[in-house]
Amino acid sequence: MPRDTQHQVILVEDHPMFREQLAQLINKQPDMAVCAEADNAQDGFTAISSRQPSLAIVDITLKGCNGLELLKDLRAHDITVPVLMLSMHPESLYAERALRAGANGYITKEEASAKVMTAIRQVLAGEIYLDSRFMKRVVSRILVNPRNNSSVPIQRLTDRELSVFELIGEGRTTREIGIRLRVSAATIETYRARIKEKLSLENASQLHAGATRWLQERHAIAV
Repeated sequence: MPRDTQHQVILVEDHPMFREQLAQLINKQPDMAVCAEADNAQDGFTAISSRQPSLAIVDITLKGCNGLELLKDLRAHDITVPVLMLSMHPESLYAERALRAGANGYITKEEASAKVMTAIRQVLAGEIYLDSRFMKRVVSRILVNPRNNSSVPIQRLTDRELSVFELIGEGRTTREIGIRLRVSAATIETYRARIKEKLSLENASQLHAGATRWLQERHAIAV
């Protein structure tokens, strides 16, 4: 099929091996082609905004700001390219956040090998892709009560607070987190204080222990 009639896809994924495998799978489709790749949010934004592809597949976890921040930046600049979010995390943590931010679908890496082409084609057809087991619950919460705060403490965190919490769980220092997210150390300290308040953590030790335990649990679910 001529290239100008194919669906052009951009991959924003910071794991080279996974990105290569996904690119190979997409390029095998006669009506699709990967037109650009990026391993961080800044390069991803540049590629998506300049090329205006048929679809962008964006990983939640990226170098610098995460995939949700990239998605919000795209929508804030009126870039309406369909975005399929990809994540190692289960739908219960990020899917609703992604849809609220303007994503057109969400798929976990665990199910990607079996369902990614279904997800891609569904989004290209103008539909929302989400695992059927989770779709009704998420859409119901968004449409019926869009400002509802979950009773699950971790869901009370904003997207940026959740990013900070995850980096704390990785053992990053305040300075390292600030560099990673491109904000000052003072700003990170403010986020840390908010996280402790929302999660009812009394001190830095409890914050570090809680973040580490949460991250270990998330990885255990993803394996």
